[in-house]
Amino acid sequence: MLNGNDPVSARHAFIESELHVGESVRVPLRELLPADSPRLAGEDADHVRTLAEAEAEKPPIIVHRSTMRVIDGMHRLRAAAARGEDEIAVRFFDGDLKEAFILAVRANINHGMPLSFADRTAAAGRIILSHPNWSDRAIARTVGISAKSVSKVRFKMLGESTQVAGRIGADGRERPVNSSPDGRLRAAEFLANNPDASLREAAAVADVSVSTVNDVRNRLHRGEDPVLPSQRGTVESSTADAPAASGRSRPERRDDPARSGLGILQHLTQDPSLRFSEPGRDLLRVLHLTAVSSVKWPTLIGAIPDHQVGVVADLVEEFAIQWKDLAEQIRSKACATPHAAAETGADSACVRPSGDR
Repeated sequence: MLNGNDPVSARHAFIESELHVGESVRVPLRELLPADSPRLAGEDADHVRTLAEAEAEKPPIIVHRSTMRVIDGMHRLRAAAARGEDEIAVRFFDGDLKEAFILAVRANINHGMPLSFADRTAAAGRIILSHPNWSDRAIARTVGISAKSVSKVRFKMLGESTQVAGRIGADGRERPVNSSPDGRLRAAEFLANNPDASLREAAAVADVSVSTVNDVRNRLHRGEDPVLPSQRGTVESSTADAPAASGRSRPERRDDPARSGLGILQHLTQDPSLRFSEPGRDLLRVLHLTAVSSVKWPTLIGAIPDHQVGVVADLVEEFAIQWKDLAEQIRSKACATPHAAAETGADSACVRPSGDR
């Protein structure tokens, strides 16, 4: 009878609950082949001797059925041979070779004789090559090292050629690699509209990782652009070549990340004088509803039926005029309060009577 507190028993329970191998059968030792082991130095002779002398019942080893190679249990196999036994209890695994190696790593992380850090790092390298769409966190969870260490291994092996369309995380979900600004912009807009939302909620809506949402939120709190500087060119390219309407000047774009619309809006959302008054909340709701990223313009334009293009264009233009009038009235309020004008930088735009100059 296996003892549940014994490490060998714990290893057996782990295999039972997580690895989904077949039922135990007796197999002649001569039919089994050495493992494709994650152990760089092979089996440890002292550990084999300890197992050979132990009287406790051993759990079955795991064998890859199609190749008859041992996946997990080479020390137990060597110990059985040392005791002069002809057969050993085996549970067969029917996956492919890549899956078999991952199973070997997982079975040896916390049970039996643990893998060394060098073993785990080497295993991470093999999994990066066999499963390039696995995230650093998913591989780290498999091999038992940090995600940061996996990232270093990935870069050392693949350098800049590490980009794939998406990576599978430790939770089994595939997410896009954050080389595109779209996910960050979606996260920023969601956070602006839902300032009390959790990171996981925002990540699910924006289809990015929780760490990316956390970075976006921190950038917004600092008044910075949620899009990384290396990604900013991708956003601007979609609108940089668009011609301005004939006879009208386009407002100068703000290239300073600290003054990006979404960053400013997030700051306003944190202002208690706005959050805790009904008019202030009304203002924030209106600003949130109109905070549309230019990245979404092609989608919005594509939704307009051909027979309504002119109507919608005129309506947007009319709204733009109204917003411009509102902006001028707000600046007038700032000009009427010198301290507010100086704080906001509006004092340079205020026109004062000549006698006051």
